[in-house]
Amino acid sequence: MNSFRSRLAAVMIGLVGMAVAAAGIYMAVTFERSHYDALRDNLVREIGLIEDAVDWHPAAGTDAYARFTERARHYRSITGARVTFIAGDGTVLGDSDHDPASMDNHLDRPEVAEAQRKGVGYDVRRSDTTHHNMMYVAVKREAGDADGFIRLALDVSEIEQGIRRLWFGLITGLLLLLAVAAAASWRIARGMTKPLEAVTRAAQRIRNMDYEARVEVDPRGEIGELGRAVNAMAESLQQQMVRIRQKESQLESVLDNMTSGIVMINRAGVILLLNRMAEELLGMPAHELLGRQYTEARQQYELVRLIGDALERREHLRDELTFYYPEERQIEINLVPIEGRDDSGGLLLVLQDVTAIRRLERMRSEFVANVSHELKTPIAAVKGFAETLLGGACSDPETQRAFLKIIHDESDRLNRLVNDILELSKIESRRAPLLFSPVELGPFIGKTVELLAKEAERKNIRIETEVGDELYVEADEDRLRQIVVNVLSNAINYTPEGGRVRIQVEPVASGDGQIAEEDDYDAIRIRISDNGIGIPKKDLPRIFERFYRVDKARSRSSGGTGLGLSIVKHLVELHRGSIAVESTVGVGTTFTIELPVLQESAGDAGLFLQ
Repeated sequence: MNSFRSRLAAVMIGLVGMAVAAAGIYMAVTFERSHYDALRDNLVREIGLIEDAVDWHPAAGTDAYARFTERARHYRSITGARVTFIAGDGTVLGDSDHDPASMDNHLDRPEVAEAQRKGVGYDVRRSDTTHHNMMYVAVKREAGDADGFIRLALDVSEIEQGIRRLWFGLITGLLLLLAVAAAASWRIARGMTKPLEAVTRAAQRIRNMDYEARVEVDPRGEIGELGRAVNAMAESLQQQMVRIRQKESQLESVLDNMTSGIVMINRAGVILLLNRMAEELLGMPAHELLGRQYTEARQQYELVRLIGDALERREHLRDELTFYYPEERQIEINLVPIEGRDDSGGLLLVLQDVTAIRRLERMRSEFVANVSHELKTPIAAVKGFAETLLGGACSDPETQRAFLKIIHDESDRLNRLVNDILELSKIESRRAPLLFSPVELGPFIGKTVELLAKEAERKNIRIETEVGDELYVEADEDRLRQIVVNVLSNAINYTPEGGRVRIQVEPVASGDGQIAEEDDYDAIRIRISDNGIGIPKKDLPRIFERFYRVDKARSRSSGGTGLGLSIVKHLVELHRGSIAVESTVGVGTTFTIELPVLQESAGDAGLFLQ
């Protein structure tokens, strides 16, 4: 824009300079010409006066030279101009400044020759005699045999100096005028281009996607109209960009928070888009995939082949693949063709992690199989002994009593199994709401140990308790007792006769798990340890699974259903707690249960601790 301002100012200055120069030159030339014309007219008038006063008879001889020279000098003193009398044949009769006898014939002088033709002659030239620029004016005198010419010559040096002074003043004035015109032109050009510069800057900011740019110009005139148009365009673009950004933000939020992975591939096989879940499922960050061919992504061959088939066939495909990186997952893949204008379609991949679903399906299948297997054993026993009794074993009272005892035990076991299955089902479906209330752990542990005292006495197992004074926890007392009873019962069952089981309750700080003071704690830790047979390390991750038994024969002989620890884990989680196990074969096992002191849903139920 500065170059445009400079060009505009230069054009304006050039036009003004040309106009001023032309006017100045015209004035100077006109002045010079009028000055010379006025001087010539004055000389002609003076010649007329001299002609009227001079007697040309006789006009020859030595006396004529003296007389005309004397008259020439007389008139020079009056007019201040050089006076020359010339005969009709060009002979100089008299001159006010030089000896006429020594002067050349003047008939060929330009002013004399012109006077010969027109009556009056005029010329300005450098005089060979005076060596100055002179104005010569000659007038022809017609008087029969006494024709001649009267010529006046005036030195124009002073006139030329005046004209030079005029030119100097004129040029100086023109330069000053040109400088003023240049300043005015620059100011005018600046005033004209400044609004355009503002419009240009605003347009450049809009081009750089800064749609808050506005033009502040005078609303009058065409530039004002242009500024308003640019402002309206910027405001419209800003509103459109706000809407576009809102939609992009909404779309990004939806894509980033989807539980399904989304990958978009154009028809050329270039990956255009993928969301956060797709990055997680594919195990690669977006910056390594975007803008690259799908064949360059380090993934398994089946996925690359599936994408290629979908791009080629342009139809909806569905498959399920196992991904082993970054971890083993079962991924359901839907490939949907996208039709766009101008051959701009592509392919949309929807990735769904179905690992948990397949695991649940497998667990359900295993659960059904385990339930069937667990139910089959007592049912077969009941059926078998009942058939034996019906077949004639009733005649022997001892045999009959033994068989009936077995049928009764298997029925109890079957009843416990069904009850545990129903209980676990209610707990998992959260159809058994917990009733939270303050529980003092000292008396609570004592009553719970009493429930299993007889069972421990039969195996001569010593139960030791270590509970601090006035320790409280907010919990469902019945469910908490169920947790402790199940774990304690397992400890008694898997501890040999004469063994030891220990229950330890201590307050802890929930943030770091360290033991806290009894008047400042956030959680309760319950440790139940024994010196029993222990659990192999390979079985530790699975002991909370339903129907999983480390020692199946011993578990069945003790009447266990294989659901106790699974129920314990679910109840602990419902209390927002955690359970962990440590065990060494032949040394013993320790279960650690941590429960928060206060439950979030219990309102003000924990105020008793204040």
